[in-house]
Amino acid sequence: MALDSEVLAEMYRRMVRIRRFDEKAIELVRKGYVPGAVHMTIGQEGEVVGACMALREDDYITGNHRSHGHPIAKGAETKPLMAELLGKRTGVCHGKGGSMHLADFKVGSLGESGIVASALPVATGAGLSAKLRGTDQVCVAFFGDGGANAGAFHEAINLAAVWALPVIYLCENNMYAVMTPISESAAVANIADRATAYSIPGVIVDGQDPLAVHAVVAEAVARARAGGGPSLIEAKTYRYREHAEFGGLDSSIPTYRSAEEVASWMERDPLPTFRARLEKDGALTDEALSAIESEVEAEIEEAVAFAKASPFPDPEEAFDDLYANPIVIRR
Repeated sequence: MALDSEVLAEMYRRMVRIRRFDEKAIELVRKGYVPGAVHMTIGQEGEVVGACMALREDDYITGNHRSHGHPIAKGAETKPLMAELLGKRTGVCHGKGGSMHLADFKVGSLGESGIVASALPVATGAGLSAKLRGTDQVCVAFFGDGGANAGAFHEAINLAAVWALPVIYLCENNMYAVMTPISESAAVANIADRATAYSIPGVIVDGQDPLAVHAVVAEAVARARAGGGPSLIEAKTYRYREHAEFGGLDSSIPTYRSAEEVASWMERDPLPTFRARLEKDGALTDEALSAIESEVEAEIEEAVAFAKASPFPDPEEAFDDLYANPIVIRR
């Protein structure tokens, strides 16, 4: 299905938004504004946006530790996301989640977790909920190649296959689990080959091509809405930064992958290649694309200003949103 210029423009806008958001996150963590580590989506914007734009607003997604891009691709506002990175009260989780635990129910983002593959059972539960409620909602579960070797992956996908749940399991295969290459941690050549064990479709797609990812995910979504059950999609992609960024540390030295390998993938950067494609096909002009870039730059600067100006949560708020408060605070 051909996408119109308005959809293509929004696709590019969200890809640029993710890139600029993460570039700013690197700057903020190095300046000490963001505690702990952050994990960049840089290099993987094509598969993230291509997948999320094949969904409706009321559909669900779950993510992992490398998930700034997922809620942005689903349409979340950047101000509360940036505020969450800085631990501020105005963040999507009121400053209690941080970089690896973003959740924005407004756009169907059910949450992320630094525990590898832990969100896959959550996605399966979302699919079960949709089926029991009789809706045609679906859930896309994003996970990495490392997560594909966790027990939770097999348990979640097996149950979804048995019950024909509307879940798309999308493996973002960026070739490395921290520093371990997939070739040393999996016996199969492709994660998608494992779909055979569960009698569900397994599809491999070029993760640097947002349109190819969109087409594959859209087909899986249509199948799931019609009651056809889950699918396993493997997007071959690459992260341009190292596993994580820490304050004051240089995370750009390739210690386990060659400079030649990185350079070859950089030539397929999803942002400039998609931009050039849009221009060549006549979908958008250079002026229109440049305007999108300028708008996003201003938006991210506003998000940073909003986050810095926002207050930190009070200690008394630590137990808000829990089932019970185990501590009685006396003033």
